[in-house]
Amino acid sequence: MQKRIDASTMELQERLVSINRVAKTVKGGRNMRFSALMVVGDGNGHVGVGMGKAVEIPEAVRKGIEDAKRHLIEVPIVGTSIPHAVEGKFGKGHVRMIPAEEGTGVIAGGPARAVLEMAGIKDIRTKSFGSNNPANCVKATIDGLSQLRTVEEIAKLRGKTVEEILG
Repeated sequence: MQKRIDASTMELQERLVSINRVAKTVKGGRNMRFSALMVVGDGNGHVGVGMGKAVEIPEAVRKGIEDAKRHLIEVPIVGTSIPHAVEGKFGKGHVRMIPAEEGTGVIAGGPARAVLEMAGIKDIRTKSFGSNNPANCVKATIDGLSQLRTVEEIAKLRGKTVEEILG
């Protein structure tokens, strides 16, 4: 389990990924509400995703931002890309992320792009498989980013030097 990251000390930017109108059928008809999928990040290795639901869109967005701040993760960044290739999964959504050379840019679909840009990753190639549902795509991207480890972390875990790991 990762340690909690204090959102109040960071300057976070927020981005709306999707808004969805949801309906609950009750005795008197349908109750309409809006759900908002939000991504927050500081552009320097911290990113979070949250979902908010309310009767009005601005309130749903505010709730989504609060939820995202509660679920921040730290992403290791090497140069302008990620340390190694990784695949994140959530439900039927799969997102494969591959490190890219400097100058490549963020090659990613809409929901995954929002997460990667908020995390501060500048060069990466991604491919999304399975579900194209924005919520599943975003959560699969977060799952993949949370699996990333740097060479230094792996060396420390194994009790070896970085040179021994890299061969």
